[in-house]
Parts: sequence; structure tokens; C-alpha cells
Amino acid sequence: MELPGLHLDAVSVAGLETCIEVPTWKLCFDIGRCPPSAPRWPTVLFTHAHLDHMGGVANHCATRSMMGMSPPHYAMPARNVAAFGDLLDAWRRLDGSALACTVQGVRPGDEVKLGQGRLARAFQAYHRVPTVGWALIEQRRKLLPELVGQPGSAIAARRKQGLPIDTAEEHVELVFCGDTTIEVVDREAMVREARVLVIEATFLDERVDVAATRSKGHIHLDEILERADLFENEWIVLNHPSIRYSPGELAAICKRRLPAVLRDRVVPLVPGPPWSSQTR
Repeated sequence: MELPGLHLDAVSVAGLETCIEVPTWKLCFDIGRCPPSAPRWPTVLFTHAHLDHMGGVANHCATRSMMGMSPPHYAMPARNVAAFGDLLDAWRRLDGSALACTVQGVRPGDEVKLGQGRLARAFQAYHRVPTVGWALIEQRRKLLPELVGQPGSAIAARRKQGLPIDTAEEHVELVFCGDTTIEVVDREAMVREARVLVIEATFLDERVDVAATRSKGHIHLDEILERADLFENEWIVLNHPSIRYSPGELAAICKRRLPAVLRDRVVPLVPGPPWSSQTR
């Protein structure tokens, strides 16, 4: 999927597989069944431990080792770390390999440093199991307002005196909510303000109503439409559709139901055989 300034390699079908690759950030959100391209990326930011989001992790780890790549770094809800270690230990015994990796447990507000002024910050998401969403943030330095237009010599002199010359600004480039209920939109400003938002819309019409969707820990398109005016994002990618919708139906429903305030900014992640994304 090509968006202005951002490329995503994405697969997401509810209950089957979710893996969102962000090549320019060298990471994945979740790992699904481990798509063939995913082992290129050394960092995987897990939202939660359901099988369709974490099932391919041993494949990811082993493939990187086989290809002589550095051990991967996995970040996940802190409550999953112990069981995740048990999972890898079982595979180590079965496979007879080291499956070397580093594991970081996170809580909302915790960060993963990605280098070059980039970081990922976890925030609270709301699913049936411990879940976090992730924001990809660029930290940029901005000259103090009072120094704008000043000669370079004056700024250099100020720096030499140990005085501040700039301030840090955070730009939220991408937010991935994972599996969650709509409360994530109401409670997390980053979700509404990120330049690109990847948010689930598991059910899109009357075949499954809002109450049933909420009981499963998911979002219905109706709930997004009710909040249409809240979204400040440049682009919104709808992921995690139910398998009951054909690719043609997904596109048609979005075209029919999305209001003007959202229509030109929303891109449904439309799966095609074998559950690959299409390009807009």
C-alpha cells in the first residue's frame, strides 16, 4: 500500500493473520503467520498475543538466524513476557536451536528506541486480552522562536555558553491500534492526530451489529462513522476485516457508507488471494 510519504506491506484478515510491515522504519506491527518479507525487519511490536497476531514469531526468529541476521527485538504487553518465554523455550527444545532474541515488556507510555530520533510509544488499547497500540514518533529539533533570523555566529555563541538553542518536537507519523474497541479513539489523542492511522473495522454493516462487535472486543464501522468529525488524520487505513466480506464488498461498502469528511482519506485494506493487500 502506497500512501504519501509512507509504504506499507500489510496483510490483515480477522482471525487469520495480521502483520503490518513498515519498511522505512524497519519494523512490523504483529507478525501474523510471518509473511516471507517480514524477517527482513529486526523489530516486531506486538499488540497482543492472539494466535493470528503472534503465531509466526518462531518462524520470524529462526529465519533471521538462518540468514545470518542480528537477533530480533520483540516488544509486547508486559503480562505476556513470561508466557512468551515459555513459548520460545518449547520451540528451542523442539527445534534444537537457540532462537536468540531480546524481549521487552511494555505498559502504556513505555517506549522502544529505534535510533535516528525515532521511537515507538505504547498506549492503552481495549481488547479481550492485554493489549497495547503503538505510535511511531519522530523527534525533531526546532530552533527557539527568539533565535529565528539570528546570525549563525550568535546562535553558535549561545550554544558555546551552554544555553539552549532549540526544543524537541514530536511528530506522530503512524499509529497502529491493533485489535481494540472504539474507546481507543475517544481516549487517545495520538490516535486522532497521527498523520496516518491504521485502525480496525472488523464489521462494516448490519450482518453483525455494534453490540455483538463490542462483545468480541472489536470496532464496527458504525462507531467510526459516529465519530467522523474527530479524526484529524491525513490518511486512515481500515484493517482487520471479517472474512465474511469479499474484497469487492469491502470496497463497495466503504464507498457507499463513508461520509464526505472521511471518504477521500480512508483506504480499506482489501485482501486478495492469498490474503495480500492491494495498492491504491
